[in-house]
Amino acid sequence: MSRFLICFCVILPLCVTEKAKEKAARQREAEFSDKYNTCMQGPPGMQGRDGNPGINGIPGTPGIPGRDGMKGEKGECVTERFEEPWRPNYKQCAWSSLNYGIDLGKIAECTFTKMRSDSALRVLFIGSLRLKCKTACCQRWYFTFNGAECTGPLPVEAIIYLDQGSPELNSTINIHRTSTVEGLCEGIPAGLVDVGIWVGTCADYPRGDASTGWNSVSRVIIEELPK
Repeated sequence: MSRFLICFCVILPLCVTEKAKEKAARQREAEFSDKYNTCMQGPPGMQGRDGNPGINGIPGTPGIPGRDGMKGEKGECVTERFEEPWRPNYKQCAWSSLNYGIDLGKIAECTFTKMRSDSALRVLFIGSLRLKCKTACCQRWYFTFNGAECTGPLPVEAIIYLDQGSPELNSTINIHRTSTVEGLCEGIPAGLVDVGIWVGTCADYPRGDASTGWNSVSRVIIEELPK
C-alpha cells in the first residue's frame, strides 16, 4: 500500500505537467492563428455533388425613382399639306372662218372655268392676220380677261407694223399670214373667266386696215397651269 501511494505521488505530477504542456501548446497555436489569421490546411477532400436548384427568392423592393433629364431643344413645327393632285384643265374655241375685217374692237370670245386662284392662265390665239395701208400704220392684237387686259405681270399682245404700201401702183401690200398671240397671265381669281381676243391701234401710229381669220381656221386655246 505504501508503494502504491509512492508511485501515485510520483506519476501524478508528471501527468499534470503533460496536460499543462498540451494546454499551453494549444493556446499558443490559437494565439498564432488569431494573430496571423492563418491555419494549417489538410489535403483537399473529394468534390461534392451539385445540389438541387433553389426556389425563386422573394422579389426585391422597388428602386429609387430616377431624376428628370435635361430639357431638350425646341423642335421645329412641320405642317403637312395634303393637296389633290393637279389635273389638266384646258379649253379650245375654234372658228372655221372668222374673216373679221374690223380695225377696233372684240374679235372673238371664249369662256373658261378656272379651278384655282393661285394658278396662271396660258392663252393662245392662232389664225390669219393682215394689215394694209398706203402709208406707215400699226395694229395691235391682244387678250382681255373679264374685259380687262392682263396686269400679272403685263398685257398679252402682238403687233403688225407696215412701213408703206405701193402708191405708185395705186394699190397696197395685202399679205395674210398665219400668226400667233400667246402669253401667261397670273392673279386671276377662280371661277368663270371671259377670255377675249381684240384688235386695236398702236401708240403714236395711225390705224391701218386690219383683217383677222381670213379663209382659214382660227383658234383660242386656254390652259390653267400651276405656279
